[in-house]
Amino acid sequence: MSEQRGDDGPPTDRESPVGQPVVRGDETVTGQDAEQAKAFDPTDPESVAAAAETVGKFAENTAGGEDNVYMLRGAAACAALVRGEGSYKAAAERAGGDVTVAFIRKWARVHDLPQSIRRYVAMGHVAPTAAKHIARVGGEERFQLAWAVLDGDLTVREVRSVASEVNGGTPVEDALADHGVTPGELTLTLPGDTYRELRRTAAMEGRAPEELVAEALDENLS
Repeated sequence: MSEQRGDDGPPTDRESPVGQPVVRGDETVTGQDAEQAKAFDPTDPESVAAAAETVGKFAENTAGGEDNVYMLRGAAACAALVRGEGSYKAAAERAGGDVTVAFIRKWARVHDLPQSIRRYVAMGHVAPTAAKHIARVGGEERFQLAWAVLDGDLTVREVRSVASEVNGGTPVEDALADHGVTPGELTLTLPGDTYRELRRTAAMEGRAPEELVAEALDENLS
């Protein structure tokens, strides 16, 4: 997925409207009433004012936050405020208090992560603090890092380290390998009948089960 950034503007790789609760408003993901999901419209002055207030409160209460949906709402407010004010600096000034440019930038980037990653954040499988570091990585590498959190059980500290290594020029595969993670390695539990047929077909065709699974997934997901 391509990514475009201005020197002071937020990333633009989000496909859905900025500030809209696409993930937060999906009750099947969050378990919460969709009508309670707060939207922020960067083109509406009143909504931008609400975003600024939300960012101020969010900045005062992020340490140890266990409510992933609350964290995503704060990230959405950051992103909408940046759009509404035109820059990270102006957004931080509008939020006031101890809100910094760095704080706004980090959380706005979380809101601009691809929806597939944000859904795992909303479901609690990826910590928002880890998502902040995933968002530092661009392109396809951010997906590999996000999925490594799911399949490799990486800690937030390890995610931060991998993100720094990747941004420093280390291939993501090598950075993950240094932390004991092999990209693409996934343990699956299959129904008994499916497993027996997979093994039978692999034996008859002289191929590895992984090759057959990858081929079937490519055909199904492409």
